[in-house]
This record gives sequence, C-alpha cells and structure tokens, in this order.
Amino acid sequence: MKKIVLSMALAAWAATATSMMAQAAPQLSPATAQAEQATAPPAPKPAEVNPFPPVDPKNFTAASPTAAEVDSFLKAIWGYDENRIWSVAAVLKTPAPGVEKVVVFVADKLQPGKGRQTVFFITPDGKHAISDAVIDFGAKPFEANRQLLQARADGPALGAAGKDLELVEFVDLQDPRSRQAQDTMTNLASDFPQARIVVQPLPITEHNPFAMRAALYGSCVRSAKGDAAYFKFQQAVFDKQTSLTIADAEKTLTAAATAAGADGKSVAACADTPAAKAQVEASLKLAADVNADSTPTLAINGRLISLTTGLPYETLRKIIAFEATQDGIPVHLQPLLTTLK
Repeated sequence: MKKIVLSMALAAWAATATSMMAQAAPQLSPATAQAEQATAPPAPKPAEVNPFPPVDPKNFTAASPTAAEVDSFLKAIWGYDENRIWSVAAVLKTPAPGVEKVVVFVADKLQPGKGRQTVFFITPDGKHAISDAVIDFGAKPFEANRQLLQARADGPALGAAGKDLELVEFVDLQDPRSRQAQDTMTNLASDFPQARIVVQPLPITEHNPFAMRAALYGSCVRSAKGDAAYFKFQQAVFDKQTSLTIADAEKTLTAAATAAGADGKSVAACADTPAAKAQVEASLKLAADVNADSTPTLAINGRLISLTTGLPYETLRKIIAFEATQDGIPVHLQPLLTTLK
C-alpha cells in the first residue's frame, strides 16, 4: 500500500471537521508540458449547493495518484461524517522530478460558504507524501495495521472473544491522560458489546519514570491471576497514580497487585524477570510498528485515534461504527446507553 503523510494528523482533521476557514478557490498553475496526460477527476460530492469551483482537467497532469485513488482514500478517512464534502481539485506535476502535488477542497454541509484546501506532495516512488504524520494511502488505509494488531495485540482483554471489531488501547499507567480516558473506555465497552477491547502497555519513560515498572507489575498480575485481575490492578494504580514517586512507587504498585488478588511480593519479584520485560518490550515494539507514539491512543480496527484531542464521544462512536461497517461488521448505533462523565 502507498504511504501518505498529510499536512496535519488525520485524527485532528476528524476532531476539527466543523471549523473550516472561509477561503476563495486558489488559482492552480497547470503543468503545460503534460496537459494531454490529464486524468479526469470524479464529480464533486453531492450537496444541496456545490460549494466548490469547477474542476479544471488541466490541473490533472500527473498520472498517479489518480483523482479516483485520492477520492477512495478520503472516503475511508472521512466517510463516517455525512456532512463532510470534498472535491479533488488537482493532481499536478511539480518542477521537482517525480514529485506530484495533490489539492483537495473540503467543506461542511452545515456551514455553507465555508471551506478550505488541503495540499500534500507525493514522492517519486509513489508511496509517500510529505508532511508530519504517516498513514497508508488507498481505499483501505488501515488494513495493514488491523492485521498487525489482530496477530500481535495480546494484552489483557474484555468484551467479545472474536477480533472482527477490535479496539486496542495503548496505555501508560503513570500518564494522567490515560487515567482520564478510562471513563471513555468504560462507555465504549457498554455501547459496543460486540467489540473486543485490548489493553497494550506503552510506558513513555522519558516523561513518566515509573511507567515501565507499573507495566511490568501489570504483566505479572495478569500472568498470575488473569485478565480480570489486571483490570483491577490498572484501576488501583490509576486511583493512586500520584503516589508513583521515588519514595512510594514500589509500595503503591505492590498494594495495587494485592488489591487485584495477587501476592504482592511475588508480583514484585516477577517484575524483575526477563520474561516480564520481554512482554512489555513486545508491546512497545507493536506500538512502534503501528505508529502509536503517545498515550492514550485507541486503534479501531487499525485506525489510530488519540483520546487526548477533545474528540466528542458521539463522534468517536460514529468512527467506530463506520470502521466496523467498512470491514463488513454491521453496527447500528443506538441512543447513548451510558451516562457520560
């Protein structure tokens, strides 16, 4: 699959879909030498009033990616939002050999007259675009991540036994944002009973010096007493998170292990073993392989969503339902079953 790096994190695009700046259509400079090779773009997305300027075939001078390929990618990214509309405005050659420029106009049906443009550049190998985040490009841009997670996400789990709809949460037990995200995860477990929810440790040790030790304890609690005990341990650590200090970290973690039903001293000894370290390091490697580099991050059938961006819970539910449908899993959103905190 081709790789693409967009001009802002795609999760942030989803969270700010309704805050687009009003902007007149820019003048695009066609590449004259290859105008005869132009690829015809698809028709603009239907809307009550088409907010986009007419598409000029002269602005499609690069053979790849085609407008249809860009369109299918954007459907996979934005299709959960029935109010988002866009038009692939240009796929242009540039003065740099082999580098191509893609221009997309984006708008919202609920904000007539407002919109913006997004630009990214395809590299000569046709597999990457230049910006600050990386995602697979194509009609199913999350499939590679989904397959990796189905094969290797082996952390504590709850919910459904099957992996058709899999929500993988990357957690740092010393991270206050991971603690705050647990209300969201509890609500998701209630609202999507058909989902399998997996927790993978991702200790960010440069910011949280006791995160690795906490992850090791969690691995040992699970090994000794199972998944349900792990979730009790995790909650106990979150409840006493401010006690993860030089003076009190070991005592706090041992008490949390005991509260989960494990023998605290045995868990402390286990945390020093190569086997416990290998389990946590495997989870760190998995996070790196799917480009999860912060906590808390939620992978929805491979699609990474940061739970720190202020994404509304109802939007998160729509994304989950959309990704499930894309993967052939029927999900019908019901009125909210939970009282959100």
